[in-house]
Amino acid sequence: MTNPAKKTAPESIDHLLLEAGQRALKIESQAIEDLANRLDSSFIEVVNRLDHLLSQSRHLVITGIGKSGLIGAKIASTFSSIGLPTIFLHAGEASHGDLGVLKPDDTLLMISNSGETEELLKLLPAINRRKCTLIAMTGAPQSTLGKRAQLILDVSVREEACSLNLVPTASTTATLALGDALAMALLTKRGFRPEDFAQFHPGGSLGRKLLTTVEDLMHSGETIPTVAGDAEFFAVLHEMSSKRLGAALVTDSKGSILGIITDGDIRRLIEKKTDTGNLKAAGFMHPSPRHIDKTELAAKALQIMEEHQITSLVVSPDGIALDGFLHLHDLLKAGL
Repeated sequence: MTNPAKKTAPESIDHLLLEAGQRALKIESQAIEDLANRLDSSFIEVVNRLDHLLSQSRHLVITGIGKSGLIGAKIASTFSSIGLPTIFLHAGEASHGDLGVLKPDDTLLMISNSGETEELLKLLPAINRRKCTLIAMTGAPQSTLGKRAQLILDVSVREEACSLNLVPTASTTATLALGDALAMALLTKRGFRPEDFAQFHPGGSLGRKLLTTVEDLMHSGETIPTVAGDAEFFAVLHEMSSKRLGAALVTDSKGSILGIITDGDIRRLIEKKTDTGNLKAAGFMHPSPRHIDKTELAAKALQIMEEHQITSLVVSPDGIALDGFLHLHDLLKAGL
């Protein structure tokens, strides 16, 4: 018969789970803090090497296996996202033909916590023949890998977050964080701007905001709703309805902008029961409508609309010459 007194209360189990999670996070955060305090001239040398690759339009190759390989693939992705062409080479496949991606004088970043990973050490003779620059990211600087590398990044940790000190946890976290640190330092070195980042992320929301211009989205030519200053009320209404942009621009005989009439203006006239029989467009337009240059980012147009609580902008370099017309719906459709 089971002794009820020996059963572990659910509350006790929950407490143990929380303790295990907290312990893991504390160990990993300590590993990163130790790493930050340990950065030295080797880190700067590696950043300068990466900058050299960018300047020479060369690529970086990163290799590893197991957990280190997964971390290496992520670091490669991060570097590529900031403009440094980076190839991840699976160490297990490298000796079976994939080593062909490595060209003479290339730079290779090897990741191995022990520095004694067999699959990596087997590649060293081939790397040496190609006269490649070897960077070791390892937790054992005095290992075989560390001794063979021209540049060493020490990612050693006090202990793994695993209670048995076996499962790669703190060591992989430190390695991943160091990869991010290299990328951020390289951004600083290159004076990287948001526009540069967007060049490599054209499909993302940031890319759309930083690459899409007003000219990309504006209506132009015959699609712009325009009326003359002496156009009658119902002629204005017809133009607005047919072009379906919620407004009509009032222009002179040369096509220069005189003002704008919005659907809100029409609605207010009707609500006030205004006699529209003799109304001319110039008589109820808003002169000098807000405008934006076609070369500006569409995100700026959205900012202006939000700031002034309007739904459209005239596209013009000076508020007189008409280049196009932009509606809020155009921005929304573009994902801005």
